[in-house]
Amino acid sequence: MKLLFKQRLFSWFDSYDIFDETGAVRYTVKGQLAWGHLLKIFDAAGQYAGTVRQKIFALLPTFLLYGSDGRGGEVRIGRVRKKLTFIGHKYSLDCNGWTVKGDVFGWDYTIADRRGKTVAVIGKELFRLTDTYTIEAAEKNILRALMVVLAIDAEKCSAR
Repeated sequence: MKLLFKQRLFSWFDSYDIFDETGAVRYTVKGQLAWGHLLKIFDAAGQYAGTVRQKIFALLPTFLLYGSDGRGGEVRIGRVRKKLTFIGHKYSLDCNGWTVKGDVFGWDYTIADRRGKTVAVIGKELFRLTDTYTIEAAEKNILRALMVVLAIDAEKCSAR
C-alpha cells in the first residue's frame, strides 16, 4: 500500500491529510496545543486511530506512539527516539523491533524489522510548497509507519 502524506498549507497547528493511491483521504492528522508536538490521527470515517506525542524532558528528541484500544481510549504502542550520529539520520523504535535509517540529507528513510527485512520505505518529495512524503508499506504496518513519519517530521520541524 502506498500513502501520500501532505502537510496543509495554512494551519495554526501541524495538520496533514494522508491520501491513498486513488487520491482518497485515508487519514487526517490534527495538531493540538501542547508542550511539544501532539498529533492526533483519525481514519477516513473520523474515528480516532492514534497519537504521536513528543516527550519534553529527553536528552535526544523522543516521541511516544499511542493507538486506539477499541473502547475509546488509547494504549502505548511504542517510542521513536533520534540517535546521535555524525552522518545520516537514525532513529530507534521500541515497537516491533523496528529500526529506521535515513539518508544523509534526511529525506528518504527505510524501516526494517529485527531480521533486517524492509517494513516500509519513506521518501520526501522535493520542490513542493509543503512537506510531502510517500509511505510504502504493507496494510498491517501502514498506521505505525505513518506514526514514525509524523515523529520524524516533527523532530525536523523542532530542529529548524
